[in-house]
Amino acid sequence: MPLNKDPRPTCISLFSGCGGMDLGVESAGFRVAVATDADAACAQTYQTNFPGVPFVLGRIGEVTTAELLKAAGLRANQVDLLVGGPPCPAFSKSRFYRTDKPRALEDPVAAETVGGYLRVLKEVRPKAFLLENVKGLAYGIHRQALDHILTTAEELGYDVSWQVVNAADFGVPQIRERCLVMGSRRGEIEMPQPTHAKVVGAEGVKPHPWVSAGEVLHDLDTEKNASDEGHFAGGQHHELLRGIPPGENYLYYTAERGHPEPKFKWRSRYWSFLLKLSPNLPSWTIQARRSNNMGPFHWRNRILRIDEIKRLQTFPDNFDLKGTIEKQWRQVGNAVPPMLARRFADNIFNHIAGMGRSRSVA
Repeated sequence: MPLNKDPRPTCISLFSGCGGMDLGVESAGFRVAVATDADAACAQTYQTNFPGVPFVLGRIGEVTTAELLKAAGLRANQVDLLVGGPPCPAFSKSRFYRTDKPRALEDPVAAETVGGYLRVLKEVRPKAFLLENVKGLAYGIHRQALDHILTTAEELGYDVSWQVVNAADFGVPQIRERCLVMGSRRGEIEMPQPTHAKVVGAEGVKPHPWVSAGEVLHDLDTEKNASDEGHFAGGQHHELLRGIPPGENYLYYTAERGHPEPKFKWRSRYWSFLLKLSPNLPSWTIQARRSNNMGPFHWRNRILRIDEIKRLQTFPDNFDLKGTIEKQWRQVGNAVPPMLARRFADNIFNHIAGMGRSRSVA
């Protein structure tokens, strides 16, 4: 079917990565008309898994809106949704402690990426938009960036709402907190309601408990695979890792936790140091960097495998990642969990349907 005959509402995807956000958006009923990212490995993965979607490789500061629209075969007034997650290091928790590095929009990369998203929003004027970032975007000195996004979108005529959410509350088997911003040119989009909860039966929440790591990894978790070569964890601290109970980290070996032979000082390392999954809880946040001492690690005392982090991020098993193991890990670790993206995209889809797609938006 020719693209211009496809009845699905259209979407432009920025900072597309390997396609986590776009999997969720397409499953909600949108058609991603064009995607773009600066990472060549992501481009290869994306083109493999979304073969019909044009992909523009380049930095957002160098990719023009006209170039995106041409690749998509669209005019600005034909775009229903703009999505993307500007790269987040400048808004991360670590920047609160790294005083040697610029923060928020003082970081040139953040200024380029957030500015690029807002530039495309201004020049395309889609019916709606969705922006994802780390929860740090909403706090402290980083809040100036969020305020800038909200103010700019409102000046462009969007009704904007935002929320810090935990992916585990939406069925993702991972405790992953993110800031989601949505906007519409005709009325505020309703925020999706959590479908899961840490405490079952919490007020306003459906009675579904968080999905645990054990539930989604059980068929991949076998004794035969437990000591796969290349997945050694802990480095020089491997034996200490073996002694840590599932669900705990290096703090297990501190005097404050009552260990008879403390190995570490209290809060002397990053919290993820020697962090081990519990099969009875969701995973902690999957990071973008594969490490042999920074978890979360499997409860069998090894580094997680790529097929396992795909499950924890709610990617399909058959999603084909390209590049080295480290590059594959980075792609999945940086991605928006497709299941989380789907929850928000569903509400946007219904909102746009309620606006009447045949009626132009002033």
